[in-house]
Amino acid sequence: MELFPSHISINGQSENIKELLQQKPNSEWEQSWLEFIEEWYNANDFIEVQTSGSTGTPKTITLKKDFVAASALRTIRFFNLYEGDRILHCLPSRYIAGKLMTVRALIGKLDMLLVDPASDFTNLPTDKPIKFAAMVINQVTKYLALPEQNIKNLLIGGSAIPKPLEEQLQQISTKCYSSYAMTETATHIALRKLNGMDKTESYQCLDDISVELDERDCIRILMPGLENGAIQTNDLSEIEDIHHFKVLGRIDNVIISGGIKFLPEQIEEKLAKDLPLPYAIGSVPDKHLGEKIILLIEGKVDGEVKTIIQNHCTKLLSKYEQPKDIRFIEKLPRTENGKIDRKKLKMILKN
Repeated sequence: MELFPSHISINGQSENIKELLQQKPNSEWEQSWLEFIEEWYNANDFIEVQTSGSTGTPKTITLKKDFVAASALRTIRFFNLYEGDRILHCLPSRYIAGKLMTVRALIGKLDMLLVDPASDFTNLPTDKPIKFAAMVINQVTKYLALPEQNIKNLLIGGSAIPKPLEEQLQQISTKCYSSYAMTETATHIALRKLNGMDKTESYQCLDDISVELDERDCIRILMPGLENGAIQTNDLSEIEDIHHFKVLGRIDNVIISGGIKFLPEQIEEKLAKDLPLPYAIGSVPDKHLGEKIILLIEGKVDGEVKTIIQNHCTKLLSKYEQPKDIRFIEKLPRTENGKIDRKKLKMILKN
């Protein structure tokens, strides 16, 4: 595995790394990409990465370059990528997912199509298939709007996948996967097949990685290169074996109402198919219940829509899961990668 090759293949052309670094970028996203190339080739044995902030305050951490390369190699092996295969890089290079696309291209000697993350993908070349790509939800929506889908394997990350979108994925030949990932592990440690005859409800760990539960039933990840060989999460889980698991939700999001524990993520998943507007489940303190469940709807106050949503809740949720109140909000708080910002949501509901 060569960590620092002298050339990289971009859009079918072999580019000299030193010459690349002398170019002036045409846009902010290109500048960010070139800055990462420069960081990868500097004298340090680590890179600096920023966490997304979806599970806490965003922070900058360091990852050893050989640890990052090992993660890239796991993905290369999982998707059977070989020298010269075409991959699509359409993610911001500020975050670990975008950085890993470049590292995969470098160490796998892959041909990288480098496009603006805001692209609508209408100008992608069709002379040969794209063997692998990674996207976030809004990008997948654009991809599905294309007349033809030319990607063989698509990794979807950044936030939970809405049920309607997952249903759309059943209609395409692209093999789609959900990622279980975090910055601290240099992106995904496990994947879940979303469509096709072999789709699953469980995540499968990649090479050399396993999971176990702590006393709270939260996932503990075991993998080479981590301090003490493990990292503790706050993700509640069900484990089938040390390599297969389901994610139920985050323990710090648990709502205790009337002495019963509820996970917002599970209630949201039940509502995913039928609600007409973006939404989130939260809670507010209640002197009788401890906390009461609140359904927040993104949009203008509308009595007719509220009645429709109440009917959906009655149909889709159990007696104790029913929201005690349905509120409208102009804009749901989200992190930069599209996840519901639960901390900000709690603050909004308190006011």
